[in-house]
Amino acid sequence: MADRTPGRTLGRPLASVPGRPLARLAARVRAAAHRRLDRHPRLAALADRLTPRSVRARTTLAACLSVAVVLAVASAAVVLLLRANLERTVETGAREQALAVARLATDGHLASPLPLDHGTDFIQVVDANGRVVAASQNLAGHSPLTPAHRRDGHTTFNLGALGDEHHQRVTTVTAATPTGPVTIHVGASLRTVDAAEDLTTAALAALSAVLLLTVGALTWRATGRALRPVEAIRAEVAAIGDRDLDRRVPEPRSDDEIARLAGTMNAMLERLEAAGARQRRFIADASHELRSPLTVLRTQLEVARTHPDPDVRGGLVAGALEDTERLQTLATDLLLLARLDATGHDWPHEPVDLTDLVRATVAARGHEPHPVTVHAPAPVAVHGNPLWLGRLLTNLLDNAQRHAGHRVTVTLRLDRATGQALLDVANDGPPIDPADREKIFERFARLDDARSRDDGGTGLGLPIARDIATVHGGTLTVLDTPGATTFRTRLPARADVGP
Repeated sequence: MADRTPGRTLGRPLASVPGRPLARLAARVRAAAHRRLDRHPRLAALADRLTPRSVRARTTLAACLSVAVVLAVASAAVVLLLRANLERTVETGAREQALAVARLATDGHLASPLPLDHGTDFIQVVDANGRVVAASQNLAGHSPLTPAHRRDGHTTFNLGALGDEHHQRVTTVTAATPTGPVTIHVGASLRTVDAAEDLTTAALAALSAVLLLTVGALTWRATGRALRPVEAIRAEVAAIGDRDLDRRVPEPRSDDEIARLAGTMNAMLERLEAAGARQRRFIADASHELRSPLTVLRTQLEVARTHPDPDVRGGLVAGALEDTERLQTLATDLLLLARLDATGHDWPHEPVDLTDLVRATVAARGHEPHPVTVHAPAPVAVHGNPLWLGRLLTNLLDNAQRHAGHRVTVTLRLDRATGQALLDVANDGPPIDPADREKIFERFARLDDARSRDDGGTGLGLPIARDIATVHGGTLTVLDTPGATTFRTRLPARADVGP
């Protein structure tokens, strides 16, 4: 006995039809959609309007699409495995029926009609001459079955003569009998397989729909709850005006990205509030500093215009010139501060020989009111603006000579450990209290023992010096040194210059 290849009726072979890959199909669909939208501007506008705008809607749509793809793949795999298993069971039953008939044929005990087992549709036994030797009741009197076609190793039989077209598994077996070889065809019904496939497909489709709705609802709700603090932050920030910088956004209790966002927003608002307070204080101080000399200048000019004594008039005019110079200096300082504020951290990169700059600046000042000693044993160079760096040193020297007792010392050296240039300006005047070492760098700030404007200070020299150091990527601090007060400036040094 030889077992031949099984097949299926109604022109539907057992082998599955090869399909396109999902990615290629999706790409073609997108390309076709884009071409259609390009040809129809109205459709493009409609698609643009239908595209989700909110993060909540996009997240929900993405979650549903992802779950839908997974469910579709999983459902297809389940249906295919189920059908393959059921078809294998049907094929096994048909083969057992065919082998049983083959044994009867070998023993010469064939009888017609042949009995059908449960799940078997028909049996037909054909001899070598094509004559029907035996058959089941439903094929009694019918001509021999002939294959309709053969494809991919599977034979399809045309069984339209049965009058009940449905999917079947046909098993063909050859057996040797006393009268010659015969071919046995046994057809097993696939009704239960098709019914199970349809029922499973419908159940999976319903379950997938319910699951998609559940995922969409849960994602929509969870995304809404997650974005609610963001909306509260947005609404609070939108309500904060330039006069409400003391307000803060609500911070969620959870330790997540949104809580960190709220903390960052509040820190930014604190910086803005502090900057606004500094700006208002600066404007008030600048207005006061400008109003005082302007009032004195106006008074001097009015008195000089009406005073009959020429000598008194000349003294008043000389005082007016001094106040005018003070106003000019103050205006220059204010403009420089504005430029430094606008520059921010846009660091100038012009090469500057700091050693030559220090020596030239000190030499141009002379020795009044106190001599200045320079210690710069090695060349030191930095990147920066030479005019601004010269202004930094000038302001530090002005401050040092204003408060020095007898001498001022300037020391320039290279700190190889940090790669920074250290510029120290020291004076032997009274020390600065540690509590006031940051206050002196505030704009228009003067310590109690230096309130007099007769010393010539505007209260902007040290703030300008620190801002220049900051713009150049450095720092300016006050240090306690033996017998002196030292202002130390740290600037990044050029690596290609030095001993």
